[in-house]
Amino acid sequence: MQSGLVPIDPALLALIHGAFLPDGTLQPFVREIMLVESHVAGTGYRDLTGVEEQLAPGNLLPLQREPDNTHDPLAIKIMDKSGHHLGYVPKAKNEALARLLDAGKLLFGRIDTVQHQSHWLRIDVRIYLRDW
Repeated sequence: MQSGLVPIDPALLALIHGAFLPDGTLQPFVREIMLVESHVAGTGYRDLTGVEEQLAPGNLLPLQREPDNTHDPLAIKIMDKSGHHLGYVPKAKNEALARLLDAGKLLFGRIDTVQHQSHWLRIDVRIYLRDW
C-alpha cells in the first residue's frame, strides 16, 4: 500500500475545473468550440522580453474586451496567463468574437505556434468558445 500524494496531470486538472460551476455542481456537457484561427496582432509594438520564454503551444490565453479603444471599439486584448498584454485579435476577425464576449460568453485563446519573424514575434492562436 502506498502512502502520500498521487501526482495529477495539470491538463486533466484544468479539464476537471472547467467542468464544474463555481458552486461545485457538475456540468456534464462542457465543450470547447474552436471559432477562429489567427495570429496575435500588434506583437511588434509590445515589449515581450521576459514573457516570450513563457509562451508555448497549448498555453491558454485570456481575452478581454477593450470597448474604449480609440482605434477599434470592438478591440479584444489577448493576454498570457500572468496578465501580460500580448496584443489583439486582428480587426478583420474580431466583430463576432466581440459580440459574443459582450453577451457574456466565455472565450479564450490557446497558443498554436510561436516563432520569430524578422523584427517581431508571431504568435498563432486558436480562439475557442466554452459552451455548456
